[in-house]
Amino acid sequence: MRPGRILFRHYFPMTLAGGDLVPDGPVVVAANHFSHLDPVVAGLAVGRPIRYLAVDELFGNSRFFDNLTLWLGAIPMSRTRVPLGALRLATEELASGGTVGVFPEGVRVWRWGEQEARRGAAWLARRMNVPLLPVAIAGSDEAMGRGTERIRRRPMHAEVCEPILPGDFVRESDPLGSMTSLWRDRIDEVLGRWYG
Repeated sequence: MRPGRILFRHYFPMTLAGGDLVPDGPVVVAANHFSHLDPVVAGLAVGRPIRYLAVDELFGNSRFFDNLTLWLGAIPMSRTRVPLGALRLATEELASGGTVGVFPEGVRVWRWGEQEARRGAAWLARRMNVPLLPVAIAGSDEAMGRGTERIRRRPMHAEVCEPILPGDFVRESDPLGSMTSLWRDRIDEVLGRWYG
């Protein structure tokens, strides 16, 4: 574990669950998204380095943030054009046994459920025939939610859910829709317990 992640874990009161559900080999991690803290929180839950697809509009405002994000392994991706370069890097990462992270909501949200989940994570998992791994993150909205750059010491919880296997959906008329719907259900169950 990198020193920065150790400090992060000690600063925030944090519970992690479901680490035993992380499969060996390549995987697409799909987490809900409240905060800029979420990539680190999901990485702690999964217990391995994750290369995240990150929209290119996040870059260019701060050289420090740009360098930090790239150092953490982000793959810049266009929101306005077909992101062929980003998809190539993501598939290469998975083909080499790595882990790619996606936030299906596409943006940080104020509240869970306000943004429809996109199918990109399911598409990538199905394209590479690797598990789609839901990770539910709770409390990061209180620690550093959308609309603030202030970090507060608040409890957080990250829980790895049962992997979603593309092979289980080969007979579905809309496999990507079904996989995305199951991802949403698994995240919803965990967040329902945390937020009541």
